Amino acid sequence: MKPLMETIDLVKHFPVGKTFFTEARSFVRAVDGVSLALGEGKSSALVGESGCGKTTLGRLILRFLEPTSGNILFDGIDISKLNGQELKDLRKRMQMIFQDPTASLNPRKTVSQAIGQPLQIHRSINKSELREHVFQLLDAVGLTPPELFAERLPHELSGGQRQRVVIARAVALHPKFVVADEPVSALDVSVRAQILNLMKELGDRMGLTYLLITHDLAVARSMCMKVFVMYLGEIVETAGTEDVFNNPLHPYTKALISASPIPDPETTRVKKRMVLQGDVPSPINVPSGCRFRTRCSRASARCVEKPVLKEISTGHYVACFLHY
Repeated sequence: MKPLMETIDLVKHFPVGKTFFTEARSFVRAVDGVSLALGEGKSSALVGESGCGKTTLGRLILRFLEPTSGNILFDGIDISKLNGQELKDLRKRMQMIFQDPTASLNPRKTVSQAIGQPLQIHRSINKSELREHVFQLLDAVGLTPPELFAERLPHELSGGQRQRVVIARAVALHPKFVVADEPVSALDVSVRAQILNLMKELGDRMGLTYLLITHDLAVARSMCMKVFVMYLGEIVETAGTEDVFNNPLHPYTKALISASPIPDPETTRVKKRMVLQGDVPSPINVPSGCRFRTRCSRASARCVEKPVLKEISTGHYVACFLHY
């Protein structure tokens, strides 16, 4: 089955020290040769430590950033080459839920204006129809009665309510693909489950394909069918969600899972943590070969070579010499 979204050797390097008169002295290798495929109607998670390139990859996929090289295919079309009206038309089918709902909403626009803006930009719609659509969206995300919220400003809402507005805006045009960048990390624990349940409900009802960017593995496990593990700009492991959690292969994946506060159901005790040694290397001067070798307790002389993603079992890929 053809994937809805696919990247092929996608690269994004940010120049460092570049001025009008001089060339860049070095580059931040934020995304470095990432290839992944996302099936239609299936939610996938992109996990990893802060600074590993997750958000940059999400913004590249949506063409919020221009790739240095590589290809981005959406529904079989190479969107990395689109510009102008073609790219504007594509925006209706691809949307983003941002991490901070306060920063992603204009403080001077009402809830009705924020949700209605994409409808005004991409559709010919009169005021009465616009109001009806906005009220339907507010009802869909649980902001009821809609009349109570439509004319409020963002500062008059709670954090959870603001994120519901952001979600309503993202699904207003009935997109096929949504990147959700840490959608609950800025919210209180008490409302996180409500927002995640809302996203799952809308995904099932509208047939959305989510790419969930998160460092919270419990969120990834509850929301997604597939997991991509990213480290220093590269995908180091990918498999079905339960396969990743029950049989992690890469040492980095094992460390991430051990750091997540998931109790062992057999002992009702939290499993022993695997603490990573050292700091994350600079993305400007990445280690040669396996990028994780400087922090890996099982690194060997062979790790100075670069491992590639290899299928170890059906649908389970890992870039580690320990397994091939």
